[in-house]
Amino acid sequence: MQRTHSDARQWLILIGLTLGVTVTNGFARFAYGLILPSMKQDLGWSYTQAGWINTANALGYVIGAIATLVLIHRISPARLFSVGMIGTALFLAATAFTQDFIHLTNWRILTGAFGALAFIAGGALSAGLFQDHHKRNALAIAVYFGVGGGLGLVLSGAVLPSLFDVRGASAWPLAWGLLGATSLLICPYCVWASESLRSPSKILNHAAQLPVKAMMPQILSYFCFGLGYIVYITFLVALMREQAAGPVLVSIIWVILGFGIMVSSFVWTPLFAKHSSGLPMALIMLTMSVGTCLAVLMPNTIGLILSSALFGLSVFMAPGAVTNFSRRNLPQSSWGAAVSLFTILFAVGQTIGPVAAGMLADALGNIGLSLLVAGATLFCGAIIASFQKPLVCDSKRATSLPSRTST
Repeated sequence: MQRTHSDARQWLILIGLTLGVTVTNGFARFAYGLILPSMKQDLGWSYTQAGWINTANALGYVIGAIATLVLIHRISPARLFSVGMIGTALFLAATAFTQDFIHLTNWRILTGAFGALAFIAGGALSAGLFQDHHKRNALAIAVYFGVGGGLGLVLSGAVLPSLFDVRGASAWPLAWGLLGATSLLICPYCVWASESLRSPSKILNHAAQLPVKAMMPQILSYFCFGLGYIVYITFLVALMREQAAGPVLVSIIWVILGFGIMVSSFVWTPLFAKHSSGLPMALIMLTMSVGTCLAVLMPNTIGLILSSALFGLSVFMAPGAVTNFSRRNLPQSSWGAAVSLFTILFAVGQTIGPVAAGMLADALGNIGLSLLVAGATLFCGAIIASFQKPLVCDSKRATSLPSRTST
């Protein structure tokens, strides 16, 4: 296969795409877990209201995932990524300028919708890098999903707890403003990276029909992932605050979580390179389940460190697993549609998770029980994923995939 970009240029493009995940996930979605306790305190919210604001973001993600599925074969993934990045940065910044519950809901919905456009399209773009080198391609996919989101958690975890410690709970608009301003600064490089990959390619405009029935274990497992992981991200800091954890411990745990995400791509890449089945997803979900339950069952510093490390090492590799599954089992023309389909089910799950966990916590007076339910959900997803078999079963489909001689 003839290369259209040098290896060095492809790495620069990958960095730009990866920084997009810093914005769409690390800042726009995950940082809410750090800001939630202060918003809850300053605005007098219940756990249900606090969970709803993240559910609103997830609703937007559903909308964005559906829009991506419809548009991915009419508009280039590069252009969808660019539009998604700009919209996410703008609406993330807008969150800083209102205390109205309805307006906050609207901004979170729009942030989620544009974030989904960028995240899904970026996944398809990263899967197209280094197509002549299978191991390097698997690494690019893992880096895209791991490093960017982890960097977002490290940066927000290093700054926001200290900000709230110094300025108090009322500083939450400033926190959103800092995240929005940083996103706007990152955005031009991300747009350059995606536009560097925009070219008229027929293979991206005519997708084959997806074998949905054969993919069902992976799809259902990804739904469980969306349902469970978001509860941990949303309410971990709230659980720690209930246990009187100080800002230093909160920062340490959040930074460990972020560093775990950043190095996770190197931990899981060998497994991605070897397996076309649901085994990578099953092991990732199992690791997340253990990490989630540890936060409740070992509510001390050591338990929280182990919890955040295990969760960080696995959480962003679930999207990487389904992207790698699509890349290894489907023709390139179907990658975008497959990732969009996975993301729609995932987004439905993460829409239900926060508000359901908040309602359970309000009813029982214990957010820890909600995290245990989330851990059980992730374990169920691991069992389901273990039944996923490879889809590549004939030479015609196999030859439609990029070179796999290095496996």
